[in-house]
Amino acid sequence: MRGSKGSSRQPVTVRTARWCATHPWRAIVGWVLLVVLCLGAGVATGTNKGTFADFWVGEAGRAEALADEGHLTPAPVEKLLITGGKGKFDPAAARSAAADLERRMRTLPSVTDVDGPIRSGDGGALLVTVTLRGDKETAKKDVDALLARTAETQRAHPELRIEETGSASISNAVNDQQGKDLQRTEMISLPVTFLILLVVFGAVVAAGIPVLLALLAFAGAVGLYGPASWLFPDAGGAALSVIFMLGMAVGVDYSLFYLKRVREERERSGGTLSHAAAVELAAATSGRAIVESGLAVALSLGGLYLMDDVIFSSIATGAILVTLVAVGGSLTILPALLAKLGPRVDGRRGRANRSRSGNSTEANRRSGRGSSGSGGFGKKGSGSGSGNSKVWTALLRPVMRRPLATLLVGLAATAALALPALNMKLGTEGTETFPDSVPAVAAYDRLTAAFPDQGASHLVLVRSDAAHTGAVADALNRLSERTKGDPLFAANDGAPSLRTSADGRTTLLELPVPHTQNSPEATRSLERLRAGLIPATVGAVPGAEVAVSGEIAGGFDYAAHQSDRLPWVVVFVSLACLAVMYAAFRSVVLAVLGVLLNLAAVMVSWGVLTLVFQGTWAQGPLDFESLGFVGSRTPLMVFAILVGLSTDYQIFVVSRIREAVLRGVPTRQAVVDGIAGSAGVVTSAAVIMVSVFVSFLFIDRIEMKQIAVGLTVAVLFDAVVLRALILPSALALLGERTWWPVRMPGAAAERLDSKAGSPYASTAPAGYAGYAEHTGHEGAGPR
Repeated sequence: MRGSKGSSRQPVTVRTARWCATHPWRAIVGWVLLVVLCLGAGVATGTNKGTFADFWVGEAGRAEALADEGHLTPAPVEKLLITGGKGKFDPAAARSAAADLERRMRTLPSVTDVDGPIRSGDGGALLVTVTLRGDKETAKKDVDALLARTAETQRAHPELRIEETGSASISNAVNDQQGKDLQRTEMISLPVTFLILLVVFGAVVAAGIPVLLALLAFAGAVGLYGPASWLFPDAGGAALSVIFMLGMAVGVDYSLFYLKRVREERERSGGTLSHAAAVELAAATSGRAIVESGLAVALSLGGLYLMDDVIFSSIATGAILVTLVAVGGSLTILPALLAKLGPRVDGRRGRANRSRSGNSTEANRRSGRGSSGSGGFGKKGSGSGSGNSKVWTALLRPVMRRPLATLLVGLAATAALALPALNMKLGTEGTETFPDSVPAVAAYDRLTAAFPDQGASHLVLVRSDAAHTGAVADALNRLSERTKGDPLFAANDGAPSLRTSADGRTTLLELPVPHTQNSPEATRSLERLRAGLIPATVGAVPGAEVAVSGEIAGGFDYAAHQSDRLPWVVVFVSLACLAVMYAAFRSVVLAVLGVLLNLAAVMVSWGVLTLVFQGTWAQGPLDFESLGFVGSRTPLMVFAILVGLSTDYQIFVVSRIREAVLRGVPTRQAVVDGIAGSAGVVTSAAVIMVSVFVSFLFIDRIEMKQIAVGLTVAVLFDAVVLRALILPSALALLGERTWWPVRMPGAAAERLDSKAGSPYASTAPAGYAGYAEHTGHEGAGPR
């Protein structure tokens, strides 16, 4: 090694890896303690839950604010439905059960009122409404006691079916089931990931290290999420699933890339290179790529903050934290583990290679023979790379012979899969999107079937001077009268449901709607209300401020808000990836190409989402009921995660290509060497990532299934089309222009016939060449 002057010029990834490799126990214990401290910080600070005001968006949000100021926010209610059991509905028995329910509920301190029973229009059901104290958040804490009373009443009246539903009971039940599904997902993805890694590495220790680091990244991020939530409030635990999904993906990927590079360097040297030296070589190449990749993922996810939405900001916070923790672990504890465990991470093949090669391999390494390519899985293949995959080398051969035709085929496949995205319809998650396997959701469906006016409602809020209170009430009465007989609104033969604030300035009118939240009829009722009925009635009152809220309006405004913000997110994320790719390779062409490839993967993902979830053909295999739309949050979530991960793959693949070019290999051959040489590790990473995403299909929530399908399709498309067809064919057509405005050593060789003994051939080991380029001097490599 050089002296201190040379060491000071080395990248921080190399200096960090060297220290961790030479002080492994300090690094390991230090990192574990850091994770423990993160968890402790999370416990100490707790998680700051977002308030309901954090979720207010658009006109619906303004209406919620008016209701809050006037203390007119509807109190939380639970609705108890009594229907016939296995036998015929007995009205007398049902009335007795309703009286029993009322008696039991009134004993609870959280209950302020009990209304009913009300008989359904067909006479086959009774409804009892229970009003709770506080708000929706306190109702979630109190509802368990109500559910217990409901269960007691059901046991006392087995001849009837007595069930409870409401915002609080549905929310708790859905979150509980998702938590159980997530635990099952962990139980599936962890062993599957370990088995894939065991096949890749052939050593239990080597397979366990990436899984261990992914779990540590998950634990550290969960701990840090607590303090961070005081800056970016938690949106009801929405970030936890994403933290686990992304933590497993990037945590395993980064460890896989680093560990594989260490083994390549060891195998290339015939085992004579120490693990500490191999770690140092990997830090200069894979370590740098991990930092660049982590930066790309974090910046891509940072675009979610531009949505000005508490759900996306909480998801972005958790996802960025797990990415950064995974990067930190890959650069510190991973080198320490590799240096400490030593031969146990080599596997049987590595040990066999060392025993066969002996000292002769070391001599060949010193002389440079057989070391001109970047390493892969230790397989020999054609081309200049000594470790290139034979399969990928063979697959790339026709691509490089006919790059234009290949590019056109790849673009045609991209267009065909992306085209359906133009017909994508968005809807918001609501009660009808939750799984019927949740008892409270199934009860809601039966409730709205028996009592159509107990479903979604429009809440019309009007604020005016106290002097106009009478005029506002008259206008709202006229508004209610105009909805009678309109099939878009629920039948309302009684007096309008009006409530006025204590100061007389704010009035609330509730208009029930007999349609599900995301149905076209519900949307038309909102449009008719806002565009026609309100301007003709309340809108004529001087100085009156009018806004409409409710489930339908909230979902409609939320989707509109996302549509307005989405272009800004796309532009920000694209520019961020452009900057990261340029910083990584100093090539404008590669940066632009990277952004275009990312957008191609996103459009394909959106197109497949449209085909799968707006149709009915995939309902059986994926176990969902089509709603005719894609969740409004899904496309943006897929976009942000996918762009980061796609840039991740591009950085690792193009880094290998660039290493070859820096050794003087012509760009066209470097493309083959780089892609074939990294094919094994990148494909393994893709398989692991797909296994993690696919496991989320087992979560019985359609939004999670959509995210899982979107990301799975995108990763597969990246592996099959982008990396195998479009990327190599585009680089082959660009040739030395790929690196513009930088002049690379391989550019001169591009103009010469490639032949043995070319003056551009490298005489240094592949790892050494990359190391010297990154450290800025030649004396830093192994001697």
